[in-house]
Amino acid sequence: MVASMNKAAIDRLKLRYQNGTRVELIQMDDPQAPPSGTKGTVITVDDIGNILVNWDNGSGLNLVPEVDRFRVISE
Repeated sequence: MVASMNKAAIDRLKLRYQNGTRVELIQMDDPQAPPSGTKGTVITVDDIGNILVNWDNGSGLNLVPEVDRFRVISE
């Protein structure tokens, strides 16, 4: 189980992963996860620190920063 983030940590995520930021999935431990290498666009960071992503393949799974592996890309 992931420890909850404090407000300061969530605020930092919101600054780092603003709407429109492009990301690429490296690894997500979920049977419904998009394949590694899938790219997507950040929608927002929610109040518990999950990064909501509109994946290019249509998936809607959120990124959990302390669990999932991903990187910011520029296109």
